[in-house]
Amino acid sequence: MTREGDTPQTVRVPAAKVGLSTASVYPETAPAAFELAAALGYDGVEVMVWNDPISQDVDQLRDLQQRYGLPVLSIHAPCLIITQRVWSPDPWERLRRSKEAAEVLGADTVVVHPPFRWQREYARNFEDGIERLGAETAVKFAVENMFPLRARGRAFIPYAPHWDPTSGSYRHFTLDTSHTAVARTDALALLDRMGSRLAHLHLADGSGLFKDEHLVPGRGDQPCGTVLERLASSGFRGSVVVEVGTRGMDREQREADLAESLAFARLHLAAPATSQPV
Repeated sequence: MTREGDTPQTVRVPAAKVGLSTASVYPETAPAAFELAAALGYDGVEVMVWNDPISQDVDQLRDLQQRYGLPVLSIHAPCLIITQRVWSPDPWERLRRSKEAAEVLGADTVVVHPPFRWQREYARNFEDGIERLGAETAVKFAVENMFPLRARGRAFIPYAPHWDPTSGSYRHFTLDTSHTAVARTDALALLDRMGSRLAHLHLADGSGLFKDEHLVPGRGDQPCGTVLERLASSGFRGSVVVEVGTRGMDREQREADLAESLAFARLHLAAPATSQPV
């Protein structure tokens, strides 16, 4: 509260756009994500390329852009276990297709996971390959932090060389605050390690269970608000994408959770103007 005689504090909202991941409406498909994003006031959409045929079809995605007047902010490459044959069984071809989709749709980021350990050749060349792909385009390949798997008190790292990509020399990173909960790692320390190479944020929460919860931000134990406030104070220019789980909800419940997530992001992205943009 500003008292009489006080100098009003300037609040700066960074240029970061707040987008909605199509994964946030599962089991509904990409058209539902565009519809809800437009109705709720999101700035754009991230397309998770997976078994939804529309997510794989650039022409249909372009039609959705035009119909709802929303940009595609990012493409999430098909990196999941269940998407190992989407577009191609060759992981490099999947990344090339992701790049092409991003270029056609005007997205500036491709989100990519580290390789699985069993993808030995892909893992061996991953860092160099990502560098080569990134050098070919203005699209950012932003490697995402993942998490170990745990069973019977033991941890297993399914990614090579690690679930934490910050040991690599990648140009760009995606920070996922649901994955930090599963990994039981310090999200703020990871944010610091990513530094100016952070290009993209997947905004969701978690409570430290051994599964990827993707809770509405503020409903778990992750410092989602603090992460956003730090991005705001640094003038973050990437995208903040809400990637929460709404499976099992009806449309009214899903809409309410997505509206709450957007409100959380907008609130915490408004920060005092104390530093210069980066």
